[in-house]
Amino acid sequence: MYVIVAGGGKIGFNLTRSLIDGGQEVLLIEKDPRKCRWLEDHLGQVVLRGDATEVATLEKAGCKRADVVAAVTGFDEDNIMICRLAQKVFGVNRVIGRINNPQNEDAFRLLGINNVVNSTRLIYRLVLQEVDACGLIPLLTLKGGTVEFVETVLPPQSPAAKVAVKDLVLPEQCLLMAIIRDEELIFPRGDVVLLPGDQVIAAARADEVEALRRALLGGTTG
Repeated sequence: MYVIVAGGGKIGFNLTRSLIDGGQEVLLIEKDPRKCRWLEDHLGQVVLRGDATEVATLEKAGCKRADVVAAVTGFDEDNIMICRLAQKVFGVNRVIGRINNPQNEDAFRLLGINNVVNSTRLIYRLVLQEVDACGLIPLLTLKGGTVEFVETVLPPQSPAAKVAVKDLVLPEQCLLMAIIRDEELIFPRGDVVLLPGDQVIAAARADEVEALRRALLGGTTG
């Protein structure tokens, strides 16, 4: 998989480093010369100096063959432009846009950028205790908000604890994506048995998130 990351701030740097560690082909675009030098020192030859809002830069980055473009600069207007250029000029199917100002989320979606990361909204939900210590933590919404990625830690009383993945009773439009146990990544194949304390990441249709919560955590939380 070839991924282009636009924006060399903390998010772009850490995302690029994680993709490299995961064995993916990745290119990080950053227009600030000083940042570029620092990024090259820490990441090597995967850094391209340039403005990702310009067609020429994206062409130089090989955007036509990119599987994913992630626009994670600190400016929403730039992220929108990068995503739209990737979609319309280079035909990239998967674009992901970082939203810095929650008021701009509708603008992203109206322009067809449905894969968005709105960290402010996630933190806001946590502050308002929409999720509690035993609840589901929202990670990402896709497809205009109709699909949600969530994370939770299985408590000892979880109905899913000590149950094999193949025997779980989950909502039809739901999929377990990953299990993290003692810092080890486990893919949730059929014979894998869930244990209390497992960190579980799942995807579900938005209207089935509550059913997923009950399947993993039991009755009411709070």
